[in-house]
Amino acid sequence: MQTRLIEFSRPLDVTRVPPQGCTETIAAEPQECEALAGRFGLPAIHSLTAELKVSRWRGEGLKFKGHIKADIDQTCVVSLDVFRALLDDRFESYFLPARSMAGADEAAIEESDAEPFENGIIDMGEVVAEAMALALDPYPKKPGVDFIDQVEPELAPSEGESSRNPFAGLSRLKEGKG
Repeated sequence: MQTRLIEFSRPLDVTRVPPQGCTETIAAEPQECEALAGRFGLPAIHSLTAELKVSRWRGEGLKFKGHIKADIDQTCVVSLDVFRALLDDRFESYFLPARSMAGADEAAIEESDAEPFENGIIDMGEVVAEAMALALDPYPKKPGVDFIDQVEPELAPSEGESSRNPFAGLSRLKEGKG
């Protein structure tokens, strides 16, 4: 089994979380931002910070309520221009020891949506990286860019041609005008 390199690692020893919970603030270093950008297919991540409220959950488990802020570059799916964007998102994650999940039936595990952790360690950096991946827009559009602005003029409907008919362009090709 091959171990995947974790680009942004901030291990948390679950035994050090007090009964009343705690707040952790983490930030990615420049080289970690660069590695995460490569992982997510982004041109750049300029900064990534997160505030995590960590509390006890279901006995030995933990609950993370997080707030992520990231300054990123994305590629517009319409114009292919690179543009800067701010990501600001909140998430919740739940964790239980792997040994307590081993005996549970699959329905109970799916119901709890808890992730397993081993050796009493949860990597807060990886939790934040996964939450960021889910918060990224899969089809980012540069502000002010619209798909209709990118349509070539010869493909746009000509005067007298109905812009509502999706087959109007095909009829021109059939008639030898295209």
